[in-house]
This record gives sequence, structure tokens and C-alpha cells, in this order.
Amino acid sequence: MDEDGPNAAQFESDIDEDGSDVSAPTADAPTDSTDDAAAGDAKDGTEDDAPMPNVPDPEPEANDVPEDVQKYARFTKMDGAQYDRVNEFLRDRTYITAREWAIARLCSDFRTETGVEMTKIGENLPELVPFMTDTYTPQAVNQARSSFEEKVRTAGATFLYGAMCDFFTAEELDDVMYESTEVAKFLLEVEGVDLSVEDELEAEERISSVMREVREASEELREQDET
Repeated sequence: MDEDGPNAAQFESDIDEDGSDVSAPTADAPTDSTDDAAAGDAKDGTEDDAPMPNVPDPEPEANDVPEDVQKYARFTKMDGAQYDRVNEFLRDRTYITAREWAIARLCSDFRTETGVEMTKIGENLPELVPFMTDTYTPQAVNQARSSFEEKVRTAGATFLYGAMCDFFTAEELDDVMYESTEVAKFLLEVEGVDLSVEDELEAEERISSVMREVREASEELREQDET
């Protein structure tokens, strides 16, 4: 990938320069204004970049933290990271915010047969993700999860239209897919996912196969319209 692509050393230096997070709220923030901010975000969607915390609970005792939370090992590469720096990195390369990224991963990892453990995620968010400094209500967790899903669907529709409308040549589309894949793999690696070479090659082949089918289907549709 070209030199503008994601780079682990660059990302880690971006998020480790400062020890304080000026964008993320602290436990000393006024609870009324914090609740109002969360409610306003839920209503009009204008504060996507804000961490959207719940009213902070007292610091939990070590033995109050569930065992699976204590053993959770994602995002360890993000120790010392600031919310605003992580958010800036993501917004330069994706449609999602830092809170949506973190909660999407947590919803994937804390899913049971009966659903996502949103209460556990929200109550233990600072213990689970280093750059998230406050607790969330289950409703706030669900809102971030829904926002992530909506953005993925919207981005997917946009991408497929670009692929099917003949805007890109086959080579240009391959470049788009390569760049997108590199960003996605980098985020997975930062989360702590161990990607083997075999897994990477298999994923790339599956994506390439799907894109070939998309191009072929698009060509057939255009040919039908011309007849």
C-alpha cells in the first residue's frame, strides 16, 4: 500500500503524545449536562464524535469487575491513547467514530445466545477500552451499536453502486478494495486479532471472488438495459 496508508508506528505515536484526553468526559463532570448531552445525541444524531457517557458510577472495586472483563485482552495496544486522537484517526479513514468502533467490537465479543450483554459492556467500558473513560447506559451502548450498523449499510450501498455503475475500471476497483482491506486489517491488528497469512489470503480471495461476481452481474444488467 502507498505511504499514506495505515501504519502501526504512526498510529501509536499519534495516540501516545499526550497523557490527558480533552475530548472524553471525566467522572467529575456535572451529571445533569452529561445526561442532557447523551439525550440530545440520541435525539438528533448531531454529536456522533462525542463519547456519550452515562452518569459515572463510583470507581468499582477490583472484585466487582466480572472475570471475563478482567481477562479481556482487546485494545491493549491502545493503553494511554486519547479518545480524540483515536477518533481523528478513524474519521480520516472510515465513517465510524472511536466509540462506535469500540462498542461494535465489544458487542461482537460479548454476545451470548440471548443477545448482546449491553449492561455489562456499558458498566465496564473504561476497564474494557483504554480510551473510553466513562460508563454507558445500555441504551447508549445500543445507540452506538445501531449507529455503527447504519453506517456500514450506507457505506456498503455506496461502494456497491460505485462498483456496479461502471464508474471504476476493474483496476481502479481493485485498488479501492486493496486500500479498504488494508485499513480493516490494521484496525483488527490494533484490536489484538491475530491474523495469519493463510487467513489474510483466504479473506482477500473471497473478497476478490465477490467483486468479480459483482462486476459480471453489473455488466449483464447494463447489457439487458441496452437491448
